[in-house]
Amino acid sequence: MDKAKITEVFQSIQGEGLYVGVKQVFIRFFDCGMRCAYCDTPQSMDGEEGHFEEYTSDELWRKIAGLWSNCHSVSFTGGEPLIQKEFIKAFLPRLKAAWITSYLETNGTMYRELAELIEHVDIIAMDLKLPSSTKCRPCWEEHERFLIVARQKEVFTKTVITNGTTREDVLRAVELVAGIDPEIPCVLQPNYYEHDEGVMRKCLEYQIDYSNRLKNVRIIPQMHKYLKLQ
Repeated sequence: MDKAKITEVFQSIQGEGLYVGVKQVFIRFFDCGMRCAYCDTPQSMDGEEGHFEEYTSDELWRKIAGLWSNCHSVSFTGGEPLIQKEFIKAFLPRLKAAWITSYLETNGTMYRELAELIEHVDIIAMDLKLPSSTKCRPCWEEHERFLIVARQKEVFTKTVITNGTTREDVLRAVELVAGIDPEIPCVLQPNYYEHDEGVMRKCLEYQIDYSNRLKNVRIIPQMHKYLKLQ
């Protein structure tokens, strides 16, 4: 693929997961195969708010170079970046050659696409999408296959907890990760939009369930929301 559909390219700090606070260049790819109830990036989806520009590989490289100063890594985010797998697969070696760390943020379902470019990815932030949270179809099989591929590199899982999240889904997610590698770090992320509705209590309850089987479980909110950052 000669060009990529990209919603925005910007510099900020990472607001989610294990790398909260590090400075990154973010490439937000357009479109996603899921429509989660708590999605906070409608601009990266087809629809009334959606928009994108097309970038060639050279154009994107120049944009990153202008933003790179003192950054930790380049985040491929979205939307779902792996939808544009061919472009990313061709682009990642440029980062590798420049000793720039690549950081893939993904919904954790496109395991075949990940397998095609895993060689060049450095860090994977993988969502575990619980159907009681997303109000979308279950993705258990895709998640399992994705995590098996992803653990070839540094990977952690991130699970959004809402007031609708069920313990049944949580326990299934725990067993999925534990069955692959109980040392994979897991982040429970309280839904920002339910912060004032008691969602943290659910996170604390579910952290106990996670910690019974997994060795590195943390509750980390979306810090960029609280800091009013992009």
